[in-house]
Amino acid sequence: MATGFYNVPKAINEPINSYAPGTPERKALLDTYKKMFNEKVDIPFYIGGKEYRTGNTVEINPPHDHKHSVGQYHTAEKEHIELAVEAAAEARVKWAATSWEHRAAIFLKAADLLAGPFRYKMNAATMIAQSKNAFQAEIDSACELIDFLRFNVQFMTEIYTNQPISSPGIWNRMEYRPLEGFVYAITPFNFTAIAGNLPAAPALMGNVVIWKPARSQVYSAQVIMELFKEAGLPDGVINMVTGNSATITDVLLNSVDFAGVHFTGSTPVFNSFWETIGKNVGKYKSYPRIVGETGGKDFIWAHPSAKAQEVATGISRGAFEYQGQKCSAASRAYLPASLWPAIKESVLKDIASFKMGTPEDTTNFINSVIDDRAFKKLSSYIDQAKADSDAEIIAGGGYDDSVGYFIEPTIIVTTNPQYKTMSTELFGPIITIYIYEDDQWEEILDVVDKTGEFALTGAIFSGDRYVIDIATNKLENAAGNFYINDKPTGAVVGQQPFGGARGSGTNDKAGSVWNLLRWVNARTIKETFVPPTDYRYPFLGETTLETVEKEVEVAIDKIKEFGKDLSDKFKK
Repeated sequence: MATGFYNVPKAINEPINSYAPGTPERKALLDTYKKMFNEKVDIPFYIGGKEYRTGNTVEINPPHDHKHSVGQYHTAEKEHIELAVEAAAEARVKWAATSWEHRAAIFLKAADLLAGPFRYKMNAATMIAQSKNAFQAEIDSACELIDFLRFNVQFMTEIYTNQPISSPGIWNRMEYRPLEGFVYAITPFNFTAIAGNLPAAPALMGNVVIWKPARSQVYSAQVIMELFKEAGLPDGVINMVTGNSATITDVLLNSVDFAGVHFTGSTPVFNSFWETIGKNVGKYKSYPRIVGETGGKDFIWAHPSAKAQEVATGISRGAFEYQGQKCSAASRAYLPASLWPAIKESVLKDIASFKMGTPEDTTNFINSVIDDRAFKKLSSYIDQAKADSDAEIIAGGGYDDSVGYFIEPTIIVTTNPQYKTMSTELFGPIITIYIYEDDQWEEILDVVDKTGEFALTGAIFSGDRYVIDIATNKLENAAGNFYINDKPTGAVVGQQPFGGARGSGTNDKAGSVWNLLRWVNARTIKETFVPPTDYRYPFLGETTLETVEKEVEVAIDKIKEFGKDLSDKFKK
């Protein structure tokens, strides 16, 4: 029971380790990587705190060394998913009634554990199974997840302290209850932090969760479950299930206890969720919360007043960090003809200096793409660009899957602003560039806005403040995260709440108070201290001759009394 109004520790962004040569963190991380790379894990799924191993397993192979196995994970069947619904409902009874400070303490402890003893294990798991280099793993699986956990606690207190005003004799209160049922969390492969936050954010607000991680992220998902367990999260609050996506989704979206979905993934899959939920809406206890961040076709636009070197670096980092497998990665660019020669020279120089290979070699800037499906998709677009007359590959264009799924950082230059790779989400190390005449800069802004279905992130470069103002206004609906003179990637929790609209999702801004508000049901409570005992209001009173005479008599008496008092004062 709460016995005070508690101030939680002030959230600050987790400092990023550099992993520079000679640093102790570099040695600790690489030692952990080697150890885990040479071990074999047997990963269960988790329901109600119990570990389940069915014998139906999927092998875990590092994308950069796909013939090597680091273990396996077990997959659930339909009856296990139904059991997860039951376990969540059972856990909800205690968890929803748990005081907020105890829920906060669990996730604050998880943040400290991740900042300390779990840091290198989480980073190494992400490097091994998701093929992230040391720095990309650090800013994602360590720092961003720590930030999510700490800032969400702070945001939760801001919600709870948002209370209505009260009139005399009345106390008005707002209660923020968890949803009535369970939340279904579906997470992607590319960010371990997202995989941790999507189940943790609703759980922090008192909800129970059934979590399905991406098949290529199960290795680090296991570490997340270990982290939450070590932090003291009660059994059944977050249930992690793995297996056939269609089966899991079918069971959960048809459950009367389905209360919401927290999703990051493809736009078509998210659209199918909306359709199914709409058809099933009569089954549910309440209207489910549908929160999703989906695809992106993120842009860089430069004005002739921009600095070529700044634009070039924005492209090199924005398009190719983590092999372009970020929802926010720059994958189309619109550059003025006057700056193109200098930008081209600088970007080509950057790409020539990129090293590509295993994350264990920390000098590698580029690692592999996630799996064979991504490899085949990306290589097919590269081959098509080689054949098309309105496209030219000026850098990269090579690929090799003999050891790992490696795609060279590739630049396509097109003469057609509607070329397929200018509007199609590729999710890989490929950027398509369109060169425009300098005096067409404002016209091109309209092309940027109207190309494709997405509106996730975008960046503009200009040294002219009037131009920045025009571009910001013209592109107001083109990106939920908008960057001025910076690359369109690298959103930081507490600094740039993340999410986009249009075909990029519901824009509920992960890492903000706005996201957490989606996971509560507000109840207004009005308490009256001295209730009325007569139903009659003053306006119901009737005026009669008798009441008028009485009122006149009272008034005359008051006047006489006032006159007497006044006379007495003069006599004195």
